Amino acid sequence: MVHFELKRKEILEKFCLLKSGRMDFVDFAMELFHFQQVYNPVYSRFLSYLGKNDFVPEKLEEIPFLPVEVFKKHEVKTGIWDAEVVFRSSGTTDSERSVHHLRAKAHYEEQAVFCFENKFGHLENYRFYGLLPSYIEQGESSLVHMVNNFMQHHTDADGGFYLYDHQQLIHDLNEDQKGKIPVLFGVSYALLDLADRLKSDLNRVMVFETGGMKGRGKELAREELHQRLCNGLNIKRIYSEYGMTELLSQSYSSGNGIFEMSPTIKILISDLYDPKNMLSIGQHGRINVIDLANVDSCAFIATQDVGVLANEREFSVLGRTDSSEIRGCNLLYV
Repeated sequence: MVHFELKRKEILEKFCLLKSGRMDFVDFAMELFHFQQVYNPVYSRFLSYLGKNDFVPEKLEEIPFLPVEVFKKHEVKTGIWDAEVVFRSSGTTDSERSVHHLRAKAHYEEQAVFCFENKFGHLENYRFYGLLPSYIEQGESSLVHMVNNFMQHHTDADGGFYLYDHQQLIHDLNEDQKGKIPVLFGVSYALLDLADRLKSDLNRVMVFETGGMKGRGKELAREELHQRLCNGLNIKRIYSEYGMTELLSQSYSSGNGIFEMSPTIKILISDLYDPKNMLSIGQHGRINVIDLANVDSCAFIATQDVGVLANEREFSVLGRTDSSEIRGCNLLYV
């Protein structure tokens, strides 16, 4: 246990170096793989099923990715510790929710701030609002925790959460004249309700769409969804966030469904029927995520999302694998 804690401390120090640009992504990923290979019982068992107990990968593409569904059945932890906070995925009423145990909530909060600021600049320049009714009602949402943390990040009290009081939300956004950029994080179906029923003018607001329809209506093509939101809210573009309960890092899109990877994330695309076959830029397949912030769980996750790499740092989310159920991550269909 003493050796494990010392090694974890070393890993976290190197993670800080990675975020500051003083640590190579591949070098750290390889070290984190070996750390979790040894100290993560669930991942270690998964590797043993693949006959890779003592496997030494030579490149990122060779690292096995743990299926995200495992988070529904097992406590995915590296080491033995009690969780300070537990996040659960959203889902329809009859779906089983994934569970992500966090050793330190401050680690998640710092990482969420890092990812947002890496793309958009200091949080102090923004005022945050949340239209995330289903996430709030189900509870234990990483997205709600993230947005709430953004709201509380500086002393000037920020925005707030709104369940179904759309009129009050529009009023508060229009009255927000404190010199900061209003930011609205909203689940897709709630934003559509806002756009279709009130025909609001939110041209000053950065609107972030996430989460899909959650069974409240048919999933729309990305272009149709964003066009309806732009028309109904009088805005020129829709921003998006790609994240999920099982990840501690987020990626963001400034429009057109093109996401930029955080410095702590690497997206690899694999063949839908052969997970060992990694595809090239422009080829559609399963999204696999290396999230180096997942020090205490598993950093190597095969998602249920289908996507494509635009280049080495950007990707698009195209939909879901046929066998997957709707859950709490960004759904951008083409």
